[in-house]
Amino acid sequence: MKWTNDRADNVDDRRGTGGGGGGMLVGGGLGTLIIAAIVFFLGGDPSSILSGGVENSAPTEQRQLSENELQIREFVRMLSEENNQTWEKVFAENGMQYKEPQIVLFENVTQSGCGTAQAAMGPFYCPADQKVYMDMSFFSELQQKFGAKVTEFTIAYVMAHEIGHHIQTLLGTTQQVDKLRRSGQYSEAEMNRVSVATELQADFYAGLWAKQTNNRENFLEPGDIESAMEAAAAVGDDNIQKRSAGYVNQEAFTHGSSQQRVEWFMKGYNSGDIRQGNTFDQLLRR
Repeated sequence: MKWTNDRADNVDDRRGTGGGGGGMLVGGGLGTLIIAAIVFFLGGDPSSILSGGVENSAPTEQRQLSENELQIREFVRMLSEENNQTWEKVFAENGMQYKEPQIVLFENVTQSGCGTAQAAMGPFYCPADQKVYMDMSFFSELQQKFGAKVTEFTIAYVMAHEIGHHIQTLLGTTQQVDKLRRSGQYSEAEMNRVSVATELQADFYAGLWAKQTNNRENFLEPGDIESAMEAAAAVGDDNIQKRSAGYVNQEAFTHGSSQQRVEWFMKGYNSGDIRQGNTFDQLLRR
């Protein structure tokens, strides 16, 4: 992908500040890490797990960021601004006002409005403080453990997906899903389908962002969309379950299959129309 000249001021880089720690999940064996991966990979509401289960640890020493880390910050600032400009345009065209999220870069451990965040959880969006949390080491895990080739546009897709959850919060979708969850009227299997619909809509929004931003900036290069589709497929529930447990349990899906994630990203990209992103209508018929 081509870098643009735009940079956002809403990136909070906490790396090298000494505020992180080397803590671990309590009972943090393979089973816990699998659960964390399924729940946190590319979004969702992390509050139920973030609020507990993390040991306190001593802060890391303060250090200077490397040139590569500073370059990553600039890249994230560019992506953030391109998201902001695109979503401001989309919201304005639909008679709404956009509010940008804050992007937090951290290493190891940091605090969020949803509780303590760890790198092992992967990138996530916290509705309580409307911030996207990203430890960039996630992308090494994505490549090594889940078989996705990581490119710059892989990072762009992941970040656009997390900002997609912010769009859901601004539109009230997050609040409606939370109300359903707290009502106690739905079974675990039904709430899993709600979760799948929520995640697939964030994938749709990521695809829509790519389309609309390319219309503005012509920033896509050959292979970028394929890179996003590969990442989306890598974090499909079926792929994660096969790699972690050796079998697939569709009723336990919380993010959607690899095929579904790719399809909804491409629907967002091909349509470029926010009105086409109703994932709930197709998946939640009782």
